[in-house]
Amino acid sequence: MTRIEDAEALQARLREQVSANTSGPVEITTVAGFDVAYDTDSDVIAAAVVVLAAPGWEVVASATVVGRAVFAYVPGLLSFRELPALLDAWGEVLPQLAALPDLLVCDGHGIAHPRRFGLACHLGVTLDLPTIGVAKTPFVGQHTTPGPRRGERTPIVLDGAELGAALRTRDGVREVYLSVGHRTNLDDACRHVLDLCPKYRLPETTRAADHLSRTALRAHLSS
Repeated sequence: MTRIEDAEALQARLREQVSANTSGPVEITTVAGFDVAYDTDSDVIAAAVVVLAAPGWEVVASATVVGRAVFAYVPGLLSFRELPALLDAWGEVLPQLAALPDLLVCDGHGIAHPRRFGLACHLGVTLDLPTIGVAKTPFVGQHTTPGPRRGERTPIVLDGAELGAALRTRDGVREVYLSVGHRTNLDDACRHVLDLCPKYRLPETTRAADHLSRTALRAHLSS
């Protein structure tokens, strides 16, 4: 069995642990954002975890880990490339926190995935915390364009099942593609993502983690 087949088999097993239609946190006070930056000329990656506090989304904890990708880029298997470094960064953040974050948000997909087990699912099941995937581009399924106003959404449908939503987070700005990762539901996920987008298209968690990972990568490559 090839390594790719091993990874796909593990996704199939872990998928059974995903809770995608449960009530998550009603109110959120802290949210953790996860993102990875890549060096296009090598296998060096920088993973970042940043925790923001409501209502102003100030940074209360953060960590970065620079390492090397241990899995090749394969569509549908992104979590095997990114998760090890993200978990290392998570381990660096935990000692800074008095309590676990209410919600995790990653730059990727949850159940809107060919095997219903994207990065947000893998992260959520591993840490057993409510998790949402918010992606910049669609991956699987079909959707129509949502209306132009903030909060309007259309379903992402694959094989007759609603797996996520194309969500307009700002008036007249291109939608994001959202799906449940673990221990929440789509309505709550959309509500939380809108709360995390007071000014920009992407959630503040994603923006902060993206900036942190890119900064760490640049510093490493220039050292």
